[in-house]
Amino acid sequence: MEKTLIEIDKAAAVLKLLGDKTRLTMIGLLKDGECCVCEFVEVLQMSQPSISQHLRKLRDNGLVKERRSGQWIFYSLNRESDTFSIVESVLELIPEQMDKLKELENKGLRICCD
Repeated sequence: MEKTLIEIDKAAAVLKLLGDKTRLTMIGLLKDGECCVCEFVEVLQMSQPSISQHLRKLRDNGLVKERRSGQWIFYSLNRESDTFSIVESVLELIPEQMDKLKELENKGLRICCD
């Protein structure tokens, strides 16, 4: 399979976004599914406005997409992004984040916004 080259400016922007521990953790949490803001708030122990700011940066750069369900917004990785190959490569190199979501589920908080 032939790899598509990514412009240096785009690659640098993605790597800069993923250079932030919070955003990198968020991307890791989205590896196998979707999460809503309230789940990120619980897992990362940060304020909702702070989480929303990080998600806005990821969304504006095409790394995540959103799906509305009633008043809630669920985020997932944008696998169609032309820079997804960078995200995918980074995800292979960081620890699995599912344990954080399983812990949330065990506390009965997995989808606390329903």
